[in-house]
Amino acid sequence: MEPSPKDGESAAAAEPSRGGTAPSSGVVVQVREKKGPLRAAIPYMPFPVAVICLFLNTFVPGLGTFVSAFAVLCGAHTDLPDRHVCCVFWLNIAAALIQILTAIVMVGWIMSIFWGMDMVILASKYS
Repeated sequence: MEPSPKDGESAAAAEPSRGGTAPSSGVVVQVREKKGPLRAAIPYMPFPVAVICLFLNTFVPGLGTFVSAFAVLCGAHTDLPDRHVCCVFWLNIAAALIQILTAIVMVGWIMSIFWGMDMVILASKYS
């Protein structure tokens, strides 16, 4: 049984990603990253401070994250505007402790480096 031309057209319209080219319909797709509370607590710092925190996190896991916690107390913005400053401060302290305690098995060291890279990326977007 061969499909009628009308069935073939509806099947092609329903599956534009297979085979042929997709028609340009002008649809705008928005992608938003959902961050967890620890990741959203990373402060937007000035670029030189973020680079220093990355350097500290690279050689002493958690130290740069610990320093960034005090940046929150100094007025640095985060992606958690509805939370109190003290809550965001303690979230950063918790992230630093997790990095320090898990550095023994290399997980904390790698997490610490990625955390520092996120600080630099956020600082470059903030500037």
